[in-house]
Amino acid sequence: MESNTLLGHPKGLFVLFFTELWERFSYYGMRAILVLYLTAETLGENPGMGWTNTEALELYGWYGMMVYMMSIPGGLLADRWLGQKKAVFFGGILIIVGQFVLAIDQIEAFYTGLVLVVCGVGALKPNISTMVGGLYKTGDIKRDAGFTIFYIGINVGAFSAPLLVGYFGEKVDWHLGFSLAGFGMILGQIVYVFGHKYLLGIGDSHKTSPESSALMKKPLTKIEKDRMIVLLLSFVIMIVFWGAYEQAGGFMNLYAKQTVDRWVFGYEIPASFLQSLHAFYVILIGVPMAAFWLWWKRKGNESSSIFKMAIGTIVMGFGFMALMGAAWEVSNSALEQASLYWLLLSYLLHVVGELSSSPVALSFITKLAPMKYASFMMGAYFAVTGLGNKLASEIGKAAEAMGAMEVFTAVTIFCLLFGLLLLVFVKRLKALSHGAEEDFAQEVDDQSALDSIA
Repeated sequence: MESNTLLGHPKGLFVLFFTELWERFSYYGMRAILVLYLTAETLGENPGMGWTNTEALELYGWYGMMVYMMSIPGGLLADRWLGQKKAVFFGGILIIVGQFVLAIDQIEAFYTGLVLVVCGVGALKPNISTMVGGLYKTGDIKRDAGFTIFYIGINVGAFSAPLLVGYFGEKVDWHLGFSLAGFGMILGQIVYVFGHKYLLGIGDSHKTSPESSALMKKPLTKIEKDRMIVLLLSFVIMIVFWGAYEQAGGFMNLYAKQTVDRWVFGYEIPASFLQSLHAFYVILIGVPMAAFWLWWKRKGNESSSIFKMAIGTIVMGFGFMALMGAAWEVSNSALEQASLYWLLLSYLLHVVGELSSSPVALSFITKLAPMKYASFMMGAYFAVTGLGNKLASEIGKAAEAMGAMEVFTAVTIFCLLFGLLLLVFVKRLKALSHGAEEDFAQEVDDQSALDSIA
């Protein structure tokens, strides 16, 4: 009899892993070249839109916000009608069409393609993450490890997209870059369709099950309401986190192109290539970080999701402290350029913060959200990510007006103080979760989870 597990995890995890990998290839390809395309001169071998930095950051902010805000209707669509499995499929189709429409060199096609991609990601993103949680039973601590594997895996797409889409877009033709992202999503859809046999009973419409329908009509209990409050508070944390983190695709992308010395061994690294650093670091340190947090927990230390998010926010602050070093060097250098190592260090710290926060937040939602709001709450989380993107663009525009050093310093101080404040209230917030995380942890030995990701 064929085993339904691989490396100690359901095979469906790896179907979703590859589907999301290619969706992220599409998204991070866009992230790598969008503001560069918008600000590129309208004349030359590879003309762009000729927008100012501020105009480009404005559109990038709206795109980054809406691509995640649409996760709310995407989650509701799955909860109330299609189910998560079908929503993921149709979302992928919309992304494919949108990317190829973007490849058409017309302004109408540009905006139409953006809208289609936004709607597609909104349908796919929250529901595929919820399906990952559905692969694991209550009490299985491998759920966190599974989300970490899922998170590391999709960063293969996030790593390769800036290199491929970035190179062909920035150096050959912007519209060729957009179409490459579409081909990647086609591969994701193929994997998803042929992997359905490993997703039986996962992500189906609630209408197909009378038992599920009854659960959908049942009012929330006091405990469920308290857990919803904790989730909403965790969303505030993630707005702050993503507002800082998403500088990478906007202001930091332009900063790298215009201010950072990118010459290495006689070769100038394209600015878009630096967008792959985050994903490279996730792949490099993702497993060690997951192992560290399991070791930390086995030592009896505080290891709640809120605690990890607080630590992630503090580490994010240190990442911007490194960027303060870059801004200081620019103001005190005769070359008026910052050394590349400041970005290498900053992005590394950003990823340490990310791995302490983002996969934890995804798993946290699947633990605390009531079943009838599972996709909606996942959609709300990604909508929060969208708000963080919009906040990032506003910070980027402020940096254009006020100066990089002033903004980097402000973000550093805010992240450090906000993270420390969260640490003060960790125990009170844990009380509102009514032991949800402990319920998931008590039935499985931590060491088995460590073995599953090693």
